[in-house]
Amino acid sequence: MNQKWHDLMITEENFSEILTDPEKFAFFMENESNNGKRIQVLEKLGYLDKNFDKRPLLKLLADSNDQVRFLAVKNLAKFSDFSLLDTFYYISTHDPTSMVRREAVSGLGRLRHKSAIPYLIKLTDDKDPKVVMQAIRALLVFKNNPTVINCLEKTMDHPNELVRDYITAEIARPTKDTLSKHSYVNPILKNVIVNGDVLELLPYVPEESIHLTFTSPPYYNARDYSIYSSYSEYLVFLRKVFTEVYRITKEGRFFVLNTSPIIIPRASRNHSSKRYPIPFDIHPLLIEMGWEFIDDIVWEKPEFTVKNRIAGFLQHRKPLAYKPNAVTEMIMVYRKKTTRLLDWNIHQYDPKIVNDSKVKDGFETTNVWKIDPKYDKLHSAVFPIELCNKIISYYSMVGDLVFDPFGGSGTIAKSAHGLRRNFFLTEIDTNYFANMKESILIDNKIQNVTFLSTDDFQRRINK
Repeated sequence: MNQKWHDLMITEENFSEILTDPEKFAFFMENESNNGKRIQVLEKLGYLDKNFDKRPLLKLLADSNDQVRFLAVKNLAKFSDFSLLDTFYYISTHDPTSMVRREAVSGLGRLRHKSAIPYLIKLTDDKDPKVVMQAIRALLVFKNNPTVINCLEKTMDHPNELVRDYITAEIARPTKDTLSKHSYVNPILKNVIVNGDVLELLPYVPEESIHLTFTSPPYYNARDYSIYSSYSEYLVFLRKVFTEVYRITKEGRFFVLNTSPIIIPRASRNHSSKRYPIPFDIHPLLIEMGWEFIDDIVWEKPEFTVKNRIAGFLQHRKPLAYKPNAVTEMIMVYRKKTTRLLDWNIHQYDPKIVNDSKVKDGFETTNVWKIDPKYDKLHSAVFPIELCNKIISYYSMVGDLVFDPFGGSGTIAKSAHGLRRNFFLTEIDTNYFANMKESILIDNKIQNVTFLSTDDFQRRINK
């Protein structure tokens, strides 16, 4: 019988025989050389009666195949058998594979018995953050136990950021009673453009007022309108601005930043030009503020539209002197830190708004966007409307308030209006502000826009 059974192909008909006949199950697991078949059977094991013979599964805990060991532990956990306590702990501390160890910790947790608490507490000191996370997940069942509370509080200082974020979120998880009026737009900021220094204006903006910020900061000393005494002063300025942006952004909403490395031309032929990696220097500052990095998008421009840096190399081809044409800019997407999932943000809106906000066909499917740059006789660094339309439609809802702290030519306002969003812009340059006012009111014919000076804005807020 055994040889006959061993030679059989696994079919729907004989699956039930393998799963229900302890003798056949044990023989199959011990003698089948095809790991794929053994895994297939182990994955099909459903509810296991308490009288099911565990011995074949226990033998598999020493199997050479990690997937087989994983499924053996997973099936043993179905019994909720306290006699397996030491077995699960041993596997969780000795198995060479992380996923098997995590499943063994899960088995300890599924016992849901206080006898597992000491084991789980020990596992919060494990070197594998995933094992620690699983142990914390299991301990949360007993979070009213003083010993467990003390342990969980200690893990809030865990060196791994994912562990810290997880336990902080679980301990401080908000209730439904704390939900805010997330979709609300403050009428004081609605479709307002202010001429003034952004650092003087932002302190007057109420907390959690903005749904989306999309901006491109002034280039470091690459344009006449942005002169700083040093690169460090430039970064300090951006830190101050984006810290305020964080404060005024609604919980869990997005900040999208367009930057690129820039070149400061050399002073003479005896000196080298200087290239500053702005996106990479700004990123750690944003993380320190609390922004969570979500995505990096590459904006690719046609080569003929950018400054030619490769010309000299094309002539001499000498090593060390290679300088490629820079056809890309970085679009970095961040989200304000929150314990809530994106579904929470979406559920704050009326279903009709969500439906009206759905992104139309033709959206970008990769993180490389090929968009031609835009040129303006007054402003040397203008957002293409196509780029703004993509960002605003992907990261905001109809009726939301979109902010640009460096308003420039006002493309964000024009795009937001066209997509049925509201806008709030600040711009320090009086010429840009005047040009923006003319183009928005005359060229774009956008109604109900309020243009304010710094004093007017402050008075408006203080009313």
